[in-house]
Amino acid sequence: MGEAGRTSDISDSAEWRPAPRALTLAPDEVHVWRASLEQPGSRVGELRALLSPEEGARAARFHFEKDRVHFVVARGVLRTLLGLYLASRPAELSFAYSPFGKPALAHAPGTRPILFNVSHSGGLALYAFTRGREVGVDVEQERADFTGDEIAERFFSAREVEALRAVGHDLRTRAFFNCWTRKEAYIKAVGEGLSRPLDSFAVSLAPGEPAALLYSADASETSRWSLRELSPAPGYAAALAVEGHGWRLLCYDWPPPA
Repeated sequence: MGEAGRTSDISDSAEWRPAPRALTLAPDEVHVWRASLEQPGSRVGELRALLSPEEGARAARFHFEKDRVHFVVARGVLRTLLGLYLASRPAELSFAYSPFGKPALAHAPGTRPILFNVSHSGGLALYAFTRGREVGVDVEQERADFTGDEIAERFFSAREVEALRAVGHDLRTRAFFNCWTRKEAYIKAVGEGLSRPLDSFAVSLAPGEPAALLYSADASETSRWSLRELSPAPGYAAALAVEGHGWRLLCYDWPPPA
């Protein structure tokens, strides 16, 4: 088996569970948190109080109240989780952004700083955290009306389009979103945005097939990255891309126990 298919060096627990009261993030661990963006008004108010003025202004620009609330919860939960890992006050954290918009802590302490990535769709958010490993995560609510050949040919490589057409009709929606989320997670982990052509790499997509980076125009990429399928909820597809191998996945539900 080639590097692109390496999965045996990954030991993990992909079941979603409450976080332990003593939360630590080891260098060989990847933590993924699942959170609903539909929260009671009292909790939304608590999370809103954690946001920076700039984040508050961004929230206010959303036209619909539901979108404003989802943004507030998504950012507030991110700050809360980072505060847990860093033993810091969530409201005092500040962020920096790469030229392609990838967020990071503005002042990341230590030689293995905490790196993170966030994705949300349809009221569900995923947060991925590592120490010193680049990471990308993507979640999408599945839509059968979004899986036509025209969209696949626009966003997928020729190899992926061929693999998608080989999948049975009843599995096409899942296969499409397997491909979509794995490509998004990889692009987000690399941190180059759409400056990296979407047809310059290919991922696995067939349901039941392990998530993997099968091909890249830069051959070294297939051995540099690990991909993993996530199952956050019925009707959702999700994927995780992590730099390197030999890491362990732990999946938690937010909020953690009081």
